[in-house]
Order: sequence, then structure tokens, then C-alpha cells
Amino acid sequence: MEDNANRIACPNCGQEIDVNELLYHKLDEELSRKYAAKLADEQQKYQGQLDDLVKERRSLDAEKKQFQQKLDDELASRLKAEKKKIEGELRKQAEEEQADQVKALQNELNEKSKKLQDFNKAKSEIERLKREKDELRTTVEAESEKRLNAVLAKERRKIHAAEEEKALLKLSERDHVIEQLKEQLREAQRKAEQGSMQLQGEVQELAIEEWLQENFPLDTIEEIKKGARGGDCLQHIHTRSRQQCGSVYYESKRTKAFQAGWIEKFKNDIRERGADAGVLVTEAMPSDMERMGFRDGIWICSFEEFKGLCVVLRESLIQLSNAITVQENKGDKMGMLYDFLTSNEFRLQIEAIVEGFVQMQSDLESEKRSMQGVWKKREKQIEKVLLNTNFMYSSIRGIAGNAIQPVALLELPEGEEHDDA
Repeated sequence: MEDNANRIACPNCGQEIDVNELLYHKLDEELSRKYAAKLADEQQKYQGQLDDLVKERRSLDAEKKQFQQKLDDELASRLKAEKKKIEGELRKQAEEEQADQVKALQNELNEKSKKLQDFNKAKSEIERLKREKDELRTTVEAESEKRLNAVLAKERRKIHAAEEEKALLKLSERDHVIEQLKEQLREAQRKAEQGSMQLQGEVQELAIEEWLQENFPLDTIEEIKKGARGGDCLQHIHTRSRQQCGSVYYESKRTKAFQAGWIEKFKNDIRERGADAGVLVTEAMPSDMERMGFRDGIWICSFEEFKGLCVVLRESLIQLSNAITVQENKGDKMGMLYDFLTSNEFRLQIEAIVEGFVQMQSDLESEKRSMQGVWKKREKQIEKVLLNTNFMYSSIRGIAGNAIQPVALLELPEGEEHDDA
């Protein structure tokens, strides 16, 4: 009954219509319309609020940007001011430090300038005093010279007057005294020259002895005492393996002229001493001899030539002594060896060796002045010395044979001997 009460028939079509459902649909439509209107109103309101928020957001962004810019500007301004302040402080500090240094340097400069001024002042004062001293000395010297000249003139007049009175009386006496003084002077000069020559001779004698002792320590150098008959010294030659290999007699002469009588006297002295050779060392050579030579059984040479000659003579006497010892029963060879040692050929070889030795000594003295030239010249001279020494050695070996001890430097190496064979 109730369902039928809620139903009505449509006057047009007669279709039954549910009133509740119809009301429901109307209410629903109305509610939907109101809700839609309210929703649209709310949406419009929300959109307005949203637009306000967007505007507010934009405004806030603009304010934030403006604030950030302002903040950056403020920060930059403060940094610039702080930087300027720090730079000012640093500049001020540097200026203060520089001012202190400048002040110290200025003080030092002022002090040195003051010292320089004091020094210049003292120097000027010294120069002034020096000028005053020189002027005073000049004045004093002039005054002294003036007074001295006056005194001298006065004394000269007195002396002249006195001398004029005595001149005629003492003229002959003075001449006699002058002659006596001249004679005494000539006598003193003659004695002085004799003493000087004697002293020079003694110096050369000592030089010969010292040179022999220094270069031949194994030998005995016997000094001939002053006033004793004979030469100056006798060299007894010894080796490490043999004593008394021979002896060389030396006499020193240091005069302006050579005397021929020296030779015969020296030969007699050599015979009395039993020496094997004699060397006369003289500063003045015989008129027909320009350099060292062998005359009448003795060697005559200068002091420089003596140094080379004594080396060669010593070695020759040692070789001769060794040959005599080995060849005591071979008279023929010993005679040949003796003839060779006393021959002109041996003398020429000795002279060539000593000449080369002396020339080398002379070249060594001038070596500082011409080194390059001396090397070539010395090489030829050494070759000359070695060649003549080799000739002498070969001649002795040819006579005495293997009795002469070999000299390694003058022998061919074994390999070269085999090659020649």
C-alpha cells in the first residue's frame, strides 16, 4: 500500500513514476548544481588565493633578490672598506718601518759625514803644519847656510892668508910627501892584488874538492896542505866492489896569464904522487888553446870543463883497473889497451864528450830564455855524447874483449842481435 502511495501515473503516457525516485533525482540534481556552484565558487576563491600566493611569491622573490643584492653590495662595501683599512694599516706600518730605516741610515750617514769632515779637517791641519814645517825648515836652512857661508868665508880668508905665508916653504916638502904616498899606494895595490888572486885560487880549490866529494861519495879526496909541495888535491877512486881503482891529481890556477912552467912542475908532482892522471884547472888557457885539451901528458881545462872531464877520466880508470884485474897475464891486450887510452883517438873522444857535457851545462843556463831551441840543440848534443861514449866503449871492448863488464845501455837487445844474425 505504501509503495503504491509513492507512485503516480504519468498523465501523458500513463507510465508509473516513483515519487521518491523522482524527488531523489531532483534533490540530487539540485544538490549537484549547488555543489558544482559551490565548487566553482571555491575553485574561483582558491584560484584567487593561488594567484595571490603567486604574486606574493614573486614579490618575496623580488624582495629576496633585492635583499641579496643589497646584502652583496653591503658585504662588498664592507670588504672594500676592510681591505682599504688593512692596506692603510700595512702602508702605515711599512712607512713607519721605512722611516726608522731611513732615520737609521740618515744617522749613520750624518755620523760618517761628521767623521769625514773631521778627517778632512785633520788632513788640512796636517797639510798646514807640514807646509809650516817645510817653510820653517827652508828658512832655518837658508839662515844656517847664510851663517855657514859667512863663517866659511871668514875661515877661508884666514886659511888662505896663512897658506900663502907657508906655501912657498912647504911646496917642495908636500911634493915629496905626495911621491911617498903614491909609492905606498902602488905597493898596497900590488899586495892587495896578490892577496885577491891567492884568495880566488883558494876558492876554486875548495870548489873542486867540494864538487868531487859531492858527486863521488865513494872516493877519497885527499887535500894537499898549504905550503906542502905539489898540487891541490888527489882523488883516490873507489867503487862498491873494488878499492884503489886509480887516482887523479888536480891543481888549480886562477891567474890572468898562463905560464908554460906549470906543466913540467905539475908532471913532476904527478910522478912523485904516483897518480894515474893529472888535471890542471885554470882560468887562463895557453895562447894556442881555446878550450880543454891534452898537452904533454896532462889535461888542461877550465872549471866548467873539469866537471865533465873528471867523470870520463874516473870511468876510464875504473874500466882500466877492471881490465888489468881480469887480464893480468895478457900483456899484449893490456899493452894495446894502454896504447889506446894514451892515444890521440882516445883524447879526441874524451874532448868530444867533455865538450858536449860543458855545452849542455851552458844550454841549461839559457834554457829559460829559449826552451824550444834548446831542446833540439840538446838532443843533438846528447846524441853526440852518447855516440862518442859508444865509440870509446866499443874500442875498449874490441881490445879487451869480454873482460870489460858490459854496459846494458850501450848493448843491443837480444832480439835485435838475433835479427842481425
